[in-house]
Amino acid sequence: MARKTMSGLYQRNGIWHIDKVVRGSRLQESTGASEREEAEQYLIHRLEKLRQEKIYGVRQVRTWREAATRFLVEFKDQASIGLSASHIEQLDPYIGDLPITHIDDGSLATFIRDRQRPSKTDKGKVKPGVSNRTVNIALQRVVRILNLCHRKWRDAEKRPWLESVPMISMLEEKKSSRKPYPMSWEEQALLFPELPDHLLRMALYKVNTGCPEQEVCKLRWDWEIRVPDLNTSVFLIPAGFGGRSEKAGVKNGDERLVILNNVAMSIIDGQRGLLKDLVFPYGQPDQFGPTAMHRMNDSAWKKARVRAADKWEKVHHAPAHPGFRSIRIHDLKHTFGRRLRAASVTEEDRKALLGHKNGSITSHYSTPELQHLIEAANKVSATDSRGPALTILRRKLG
Repeated sequence: MARKTMSGLYQRNGIWHIDKVVRGSRLQESTGASEREEAEQYLIHRLEKLRQEKIYGVRQVRTWREAATRFLVEFKDQASIGLSASHIEQLDPYIGDLPITHIDDGSLATFIRDRQRPSKTDKGKVKPGVSNRTVNIALQRVVRILNLCHRKWRDAEKRPWLESVPMISMLEEKKSSRKPYPMSWEEQALLFPELPDHLLRMALYKVNTGCPEQEVCKLRWDWEIRVPDLNTSVFLIPAGFGGRSEKAGVKNGDERLVILNNVAMSIIDGQRGLLKDLVFPYGQPDQFGPTAMHRMNDSAWKKARVRAADKWEKVHHAPAHPGFRSIRIHDLKHTFGRRLRAASVTEEDRKALLGHKNGSITSHYSTPELQHLIEAANKVSATDSRGPALTILRRKLG
């Protein structure tokens, strides 16, 4: 007589999954087994646990991996889900098998220690440990998932997965985090000539618009809007622009108006005709042709800043500021903001030029308002009488 198989199991990609209605509730999950017999044993185990919960009030204790998996499925459309998945993957070897009731500072201590410990790459180079900020981002995911276990997710008896959420300690960030470093004009005059031509163009555009790195790397011609009355252009970054991730969107959730001062406009005019869609087509070509760069903070940038710091030390016979020797791409945005403030541009106008949310609808500006913002953006050049940005532009692009 043939052995009767259990219902409620189906195979997908070589793994058996459960899809079964049990006492009015639908049970859907992977068994993790590739063999039917093993999958049936797992299903029997799950049915018995559900029976105990129903009859005797025995509460199922979920593991961290179960909770994290549910989070990734439920929030798969979240803009930052890729980053969350990366942190959850790093956490899994440390707490994946632990019950969610056992997640606390003690169970996370080894993860924190290992993440901050220097390691070696495949090529034997020493890789420094991650910053306190990076660790805290992972810990914030832990807190978020535990809060969902307590406040949202319920078992078949409508009881929370977790009775209470432990207080997870965050690492100190203010003292350990790297401070923004706005460049001086002299430092810019030393750094920019060290950059390769394509990176120089992008850096000059960024330091004169304050755009985030990805809005420069992936700037598109179809975002350009001509303003004939002012004989200039602006760019309107769509709210759905994804940056590195297609789901990311513009940081504050609105369209972002990019005002072009004279330097930024000259850069844009110099890019015309290179490619019909991308303004800065400097990425590795694929089968369809030129592509966007993934990021500006590449080895060329890192080598250029070291050479520039060395030049500064030869001129001044003193150590260069550590912030200049390790200046980041994002510091160009801080430089633009600092120069606007030095030029006495109002806070409201600075917010508009830097793309900060200020309650206004950024895509709705009259011609006089645009002219006012362009004039404000051009004031950054007035903070240095030598106008080094324009001099460098003519030397490198002319």
